[in-house]
Amino acid sequence: MTSDEREKRHRHNYAHVTTHTAQDWAETFVCELNDTVAEALMRTRQVPPDLPSRTAIQQYLQSKNRLLILGFNSTLTEPVESSGRRGGDQIKEMELKLHPDLKGPLRALCEDESTTVIVLSGSDRSVLDENFGEFNLWLAAEHGMFLRPTDGEWMTTMPEHLNMDWVDSVKHVFEYFTERTPRSHFEHRETSFVWNYKYADVEFGRLQARDMLQHLWTGPISNAAVDVVQGSRSVEVRSVGVTKVS
Repeated sequence: MTSDEREKRHRHNYAHVTTHTAQDWAETFVCELNDTVAEALMRTRQVPPDLPSRTAIQQYLQSKNRLLILGFNSTLTEPVESSGRRGGDQIKEMELKLHPDLKGPLRALCEDESTTVIVLSGSDRSVLDENFGEFNLWLAAEHGMFLRPTDGEWMTTMPEHLNMDWVDSVKHVFEYFTERTPRSHFEHRETSFVWNYKYADVEFGRLQARDMLQHLWTGPISNAAVDVVQGSRSVEVRSVGVTKVS
């Protein structure tokens, strides 16, 4: 190593040590701890009461026309075994599969003439087709942006003049941060992008997520008709109004 390179490395390390002091670390830790407590309180307040199972079963059996709306990911999918600090099989979790033990009960519900079953998911159409093509049910992909009735073809609820000019620029941002965040990945759907850093280093992933949001708000989506949804380990950009509620 040349003397010039040693000097540059020393200056870089010195600047890092003098700016990332114990006091700076403590303030950041306390700030993030307060944010975590606040988020936990909000989640606790929003937890609905337990479902009265006996009453629900009784009313279900007495009804003559039933509608069941089911989620997919973490509702009907196969469990992913956790191992290690960040846990889980990243590849397996990226490939969503219907839980084998649920195929029988789901088929029984779908064959009941008094019951209409809808699987509503944020996943794209190909994923739902692959997992539910054999069942007699409705499918709603990308939070309901695309619908497929029983034994029918896919149709869209997308507004005719929906502006998607933001897609390419947002894709570049997501690719940039995926390349620079080990064990992160992003999913490109027809009306949205989802960047997931569940398996990345926790602290580094949060920092990258903050930087990503700054890049997005000051650039590609500054004037775009999109919603940004920040999850516990993800960032999603989607067209305005693309939600399960709508």
